[in-house]
Amino acid sequence: MFGKGKGRASEDNNSRADDDAALEQLGYKPTFRREFTNLSTISFAFSIMGMCSSIATTFDTPVLYGGGPASAVWCWILGACMCLTLGASIAELVSAYPTAGGLYTASASLVPLRYRAVVGFSVGWLNLLGQVAGVSSTEFGLARMILAAAVIGTDGAFVVTQAKTVGLMLGLLAVHGLLNSVPTKWLARVTSSFVFVNVGATLLIIIVMLACTPRSEMHPANYVFGSEGIVNQAGAWPTGIAFLFGLLSVQWTMTDYDATAHISEEVQRAAVAGPSAIFVAVVGTGLIGWLLNIVMVLCSGSLADLPGPSGLSFFQIMYLRLGCLTLWVFVCFTAFAVVQTALQACARTLYAISRDHGLPDRGIFGIVNKRTHTPLNAVWAITFLCVLPGLLDLASPIAANAIFALTTVALDISYIVPIACRRIFRNHPEVNFKPGPFYMPGALGWIANITCISWTTFIAIILCFPTYLPTTAQTMNYAGVIFLGVLSLALTWYALSAHKHYHGPQGNLMKRMGASVEEAPEDESVSDDSDTKAPRSENVI
Repeated sequence: MFGKGKGRASEDNNSRADDDAALEQLGYKPTFRREFTNLSTISFAFSIMGMCSSIATTFDTPVLYGGGPASAVWCWILGACMCLTLGASIAELVSAYPTAGGLYTASASLVPLRYRAVVGFSVGWLNLLGQVAGVSSTEFGLARMILAAAVIGTDGAFVVTQAKTVGLMLGLLAVHGLLNSVPTKWLARVTSSFVFVNVGATLLIIIVMLACTPRSEMHPANYVFGSEGIVNQAGAWPTGIAFLFGLLSVQWTMTDYDATAHISEEVQRAAVAGPSAIFVAVVGTGLIGWLLNIVMVLCSGSLADLPGPSGLSFFQIMYLRLGCLTLWVFVCFTAFAVVQTALQACARTLYAISRDHGLPDRGIFGIVNKRTHTPLNAVWAITFLCVLPGLLDLASPIAANAIFALTTVALDISYIVPIACRRIFRNHPEVNFKPGPFYMPGALGWIANITCISWTTFIAIILCFPTYLPTTAQTMNYAGVIFLGVLSLALTWYALSAHKHYHGPQGNLMKRMGASVEEAPEDESVSDDSDTKAPRSENVI
């Protein structure tokens, strides 16, 4: 018995040593403790998507503001299939570059030397913008979910205001900031349980909703899957466009894939565990989430009664069929877990960019606390930044919904840039991509990459449309405005000042990425038409 324990400990130590050696080969000194096991990593990947809580938050978009109940069902499975190609493409890059920078770090290794700084800078800022919007929108959604329960629990005596929603959101952010300040060991232990709550709550809702809804009150198949359930709720928009607005739910739920990458330096067997967790989470969320959408539409009752006093259709349907708030507690806890994991990943992104001198902070956010082994400065910087998007609700509740679209647009654009660069510059002598253990060979990789790039470009355009015509200042979708505004400001700062000190992801084991190009051994290069070239020292980050 003791022998097995020693053997297991020896294997874990060897694994950590291999992971640290791989990280050093990429140019970074290990600074985190690798406390995340396979289970906690998969749990982290599932938790970042949220499933039942994310669907609960965005269910109104397809049902009340898009193409009607049927669009919630069909847009989900369509988007989930496309997200699988994006998730697999991201997992492939995460396997090759298991660092806290994630695709931000990978992007600079997949372009020629002269483009590395500007590409890394742009992808880093887009990814950071998307993650901040993601944390903020999820926390905003959680605040709405809790207040919706308060309205129903008091029979309407409690009145929800914009100030109460924002105030609760700020309090929740403070709690999550404190929780993310604890040592990595405790973060890993807590995260391990999230997958069971997430998937368990979703399956329980599906079972109980079907059991508590009389067969005579269930909608027919033509309502759930057919023309009876297609209702244009988008004003003057054509029905086809209104139907596509339902994609926001699945695209917002199934995003932040690379969050798992941002904890790679805290994961055991990171090159395998990270991408595997991403792939499993995408497939699981896609299939179980589709079933949940079908059941909710099937049991939804009259469309005219939604969203009801609570202001959330998903909650109103649950309360209609169950008559109690018990299961809603688990949905809220799932959302709480999403913010917990998303804030952790976002802080690691800020840490990675600061570590590479991509921020005007003199590296203060790129410091790991010696006691907790976590980037505390980055954690609290992100906590305060996430307050800003939530303040939009004080101006207009509809304008606040733009942060949901902004999350998807900013993150997904930051994902397809390195995927596209890998293909565009595959034969360039300065670009040598070496696949990790998770790899899609030949035509399979090409098909997945091209599909996800095309789909993401399409969906980014759709999600920037205002969801109602005619458009006013109150109904305008500000996602595109914020997206272009932040990107323009970042690039302007880069052109005026940042280019002087930011040279792309450069690691902390060498002064500058690409500094030892001349030292690359001749026998490490292979033919230019190969996607599986061995890495040369110019690609060390």
